[in-house]
Amino acid sequence: MRQSKFTDTQIVSILKEADAGRPVNEIWRQYGISSATYYKWKAKYGGLEASDVKRLKELEHENNRLKRMYADLSLEHAALKDVIAKKL
Repeated sequence: MRQSKFTDTQIVSILKEADAGRPVNEIWRQYGISSATYYKWKAKYGGLEASDVKRLKELEHENNRLKRMYADLSLEHAALKDVIAKKL
């Protein structure tokens, strides 16, 4: 996936500018983003503070780690079931 040229805190500050009453078309032009990008950011980061974004990233990282752990354990479980079935 392509890396954004804006950090999460920059995205939050851009969204706050729009919330403050600045016209959205000006924001798109100034930062060189498309309307689709703006609305995608708004759906993901709308109403968040910088600290909330940091916590969100930590939770996403932890969730990915737990998913990998679950996948490893389920593979081990399936392999052990196969070994037991062959012995019986």
